Amino acid sequence: MVKIEDIEVGKSYACKFRTETVVDTFGRIPGLSDTPLAGLQTYEGLGIIQVRDTGSKRVQLKDEKSGKEFVVPFSQIWDVDTVEWHNPLEQGNETDTDTSST
Repeated sequence: MVKIEDIEVGKSYACKFRTETVVDTFGRIPGLSDTPLAGLQTYEGLGIIQVRDTGSKRVQLKDEKSGKEFVVPFSQIWDVDTVEWHNPLEQGNETDTDTSST
C-alpha cells in the first residue's frame, strides 16, 4: 500500500473510500433503475484517483461500480495502491467492424 501523500505524478492509483451520498434500498448509487431511494447514507467503494489536492487534503475519484465521481477527504480513503491496466484503450488503437453486406 502507498500513502496518499507519496503517490507519484503520472502513475495511476486506486483506493477504497467512504462518503455520504444518496443510495437506493440495496445500498447502491442510484442509476436508471426504478429501485426506491433509501436516502442519504454512508457508501463505501473502490475508486480510481483522478486528482489529488494536497492543499485541501482531498482527492477526486471515480467509483468503479457506478462510474460517479466523488471528492473525498484524505481521512476517508484507505488501501491506496497502484493500478495495473489490462488492455488499456489507446488512441488510434480501436478496431472498426464493417457491418455492411454486399
